Amino acid sequence: MSETTDLTSLAAAVLQPGFVGTTPPDWVRRWLGEGLGGVVLFARNVVDNEQLATLTAALRAERADVLVAIDEEAGDVTRIESRRGSSRPGNLALGAVDDVDLTEAVARDLGAELAAVGINLDYAPDADVNANPDNPVIGVRAFGADPELVARHTAAWVRGLQSAGVAACAKHFPGHGDTSVDSHLAVPRIAVPRSRLDACELVPFRAAIAAGVQAVMTGHLLVPAIDDEWPATLSRRILTDLLRDELGFQGAVITDAIEMRAVTHRYGFAGATVRALAAGADTICIGGEHADEADARRLRDAIVEAVRAGILPEERLVEAAKRLAQLAAWTGTARVGGTGWAGRGTGGSPLGLAAARRAVRLTAAPGAGKLPLAGPAHVLEFAPPHNIATGAETPWGVGEPLATLLPGTTTLRLTADRLGPDGELPAEALAPARGRPLVLVVRDLHRHSWMANAVRQALAIRPEAVVVELGVPAVVIGQLHLATHGASWAAGRAAAEVLAGRATVEAVVVPS
Repeated sequence: MSETTDLTSLAAAVLQPGFVGTTPPDWVRRWLGEGLGGVVLFARNVVDNEQLATLTAALRAERADVLVAIDEEAGDVTRIESRRGSSRPGNLALGAVDDVDLTEAVARDLGAELAAVGINLDYAPDADVNANPDNPVIGVRAFGADPELVARHTAAWVRGLQSAGVAACAKHFPGHGDTSVDSHLAVPRIAVPRSRLDACELVPFRAAIAAGVQAVMTGHLLVPAIDDEWPATLSRRILTDLLRDELGFQGAVITDAIEMRAVTHRYGFAGATVRALAAGADTICIGGEHADEADARRLRDAIVEAVRAGILPEERLVEAAKRLAQLAAWTGTARVGGTGWAGRGTGGSPLGLAAARRAVRLTAAPGAGKLPLAGPAHVLEFAPPHNIATGAETPWGVGEPLATLLPGTTTLRLTADRLGPDGELPAEALAPARGRPLVLVVRDLHRHSWMANAVRQALAIRPEAVVVELGVPAVVIGQLHLATHGASWAAGRAAAEVLAGRATVEAVVVPS
């Protein structure tokens, strides 16, 4: 093997590209034989478990120790169940229950399913502390706003997933919770002192490391208390001095998708890649729109050129490739004698649905009516703008599952552009609810003034209407308020069961 071929192979080893299609394209097969160490899968690659197992088997036919990653958090962010919604609750729901044994069991259940279809690396759990309730991209993806709660559930999630032989990846280091900007679009700034980072953002990551997490994903975040120049993904002070030297993490460091504007807008696609490796990242996640051979080649060639130019030390590249090989070896050892998934063929996870039921909370005003609903309902679902981290194709809501339990239930979904300038409800919105129960379904009501205005109008006309919050329940409104702490399929089903009287939950009575 020539020096050029060897360097090219090393450069390919530290890339983790995505691709389009439900079978491996020819270029991915070829690259696996030429040094590519891993790939990442998204919803676009998944039809069902049988197809996914066939896909991963085809990848391993080209390279037995390939890292096959997926961005599967469960809850709102799901790839393996993107077509119907996750049958497991997300982090906020598990944090609301606050039973670490349950969290560990749900993660183990997920890990068993992933292992059964050939996945050996999961970009989860989200270890962020949702310290800012207005955060546009984390929210229900976090276990909560209390660092110690987030830490114990992060550790439990890591233990559960990895006990099934799937490597966990705690994200988004050093913490994306206290932001008001989505790093898919711009650079969030975490403007807090180092003492606050130690007391809040870093607490769950310390717990994940103590639990033996195999990988950590970087956040595209500017954290001036540590580095006032480079975003975390590109910062040696954060990835090497803090994560490696101070916190003692010895596993693989994975970047968040390198094409996100938080890093590419200023540093470019290739420039951000080279800088991330130099800072201490071990593998570059390439997802999103950049999912073809031309983009992968562009980054591979940029890495090779950076080494030749003396910008990126070859030893750093060798070190990164070695860490990824160690991660692949860990997954191979952990998967020996692996078992199948107990939920296979059931249409989802029974354990996940049971966990989602435990996360439902009912708040009632004094003198409020009681559940269940008296009969088929009319459901108004208020849909906020799409969160880029979740799949646009993933269904959510309460109307559909409620209609299966109370046939005759109708649903109308409203977005901001279907309302008046100040959120005025269209005339036809409430008409089908005449003489029937009314259910108002919201997601993060506190973050959307148009939604809040519309809900207040509906409650002024129908004060007995039930409000169901599928997001962060920062605002409790209405005489009867159900909070599911997430918008997964399991969450919607759990809420529908309470509304229809198939399940009961004790109400907390507070002044409205």
